[in-house]
Amino acid sequence: MKTKLICGAVSLTAIATSLAAQDADLLVFDYPGFEDPAFHADYVATHGDSPTFAFFGDEDEAFQKIRAGFDADVSHICAGSVSKWTESGIIEPWDISKIPAYADLDSNLTGTDVAAGDDVFFIPTDFGSTAIAYNPDEVSGDDVASLDVFKNPQFAGRVTLPDNVDDAYALAYLATGVDNWQNATDAQFEAASNWLREVHPNLRTYWTDPAELAQLLSSGEVLISWAWNETYPTMVEEGRPIGFQREAAEGSSLWLCGYVNLVDGQGSEDKAYDYINAMLAESSVVPLLDAGYGSSNKVALTSQVTEEDLEASGLGVIDVPVLAQLPMSNEMRERQAETFELIKAGF
Repeated sequence: MKTKLICGAVSLTAIATSLAAQDADLLVFDYPGFEDPAFHADYVATHGDSPTFAFFGDEDEAFQKIRAGFDADVSHICAGSVSKWTESGIIEPWDISKIPAYADLDSNLTGTDVAAGDDVFFIPTDFGSTAIAYNPDEVSGDDVASLDVFKNPQFAGRVTLPDNVDDAYALAYLATGVDNWQNATDAQFEAASNWLREVHPNLRTYWTDPAELAQLLSSGEVLISWAWNETYPTMVEEGRPIGFQREAAEGSSLWLCGYVNLVDGQGSEDKAYDYINAMLAESSVVPLLDAGYGSSNKVALTSQVTEEDLEASGLGVIDVPVLAQLPMSNEMRERQAETFELIKAGF
């Protein structure tokens, strides 16, 4: 996940103004944009209003805010952060007996490390793909048949990667032959890091949010990007040239986000479960997909949308390796984060 920016970063000073005119019995700490009532329509139908929302710009900001004493009931995070949040003691297990759709979740998105022993600390709700977005007017299909296109000197200065450690390392692991980062060895980590070092001089920039990326691609400043799937249908709808290659020889990636249950939340525990169940409900599938996100509830997803709908959103079935950005050890994630900052600085 990863740090997922929906509408750009929101400053901490804006948090206070967000706590108004909604159900005061539940405070959801979230990315901007996920307050859309259509995403949790069953909750609104039951309680007459949405929960109260407070927003963060990225998960590290959210983590530090909660550690400093900010009171919320549930928080939206992406899978790569689960181990860090669990080990910190700021979240508690979910009671999956109160989440009927838990058995319907896509097993490819839950993985073995989402649950620690018998405890489930993370309920996946939304996912998307990350792959090669490119300008088909100037870049051929053969050019993007391999992830090594990011090192191709032909496109020097016309390439971009996300300023996001999880997405960058998902790409680098795939490019170096690894499709499961949960078991990455030291040697595989070093190979992925060295691949990113090789790519760095070829980059125009590291993009920070989908709006920025769409502008870079639309202007022609950038021809090739490692991109979230939401950029693809957005640019197609706007009539801008865009290709989305998820079947490069080495594969592509899936990111995964969901909700954690914060310790000592001040609101209603029952409403926390109502909210999670609403996010996983059939009524949420199409609104989430319209915004570029797949529902982790596989049964609901397949009952509500067609394979053609998924393909149009960049989420269709593919026949290449897929690296699912599932939780990894906190030690490895911190190691990747530190190395990524050095790489971006030219080291």
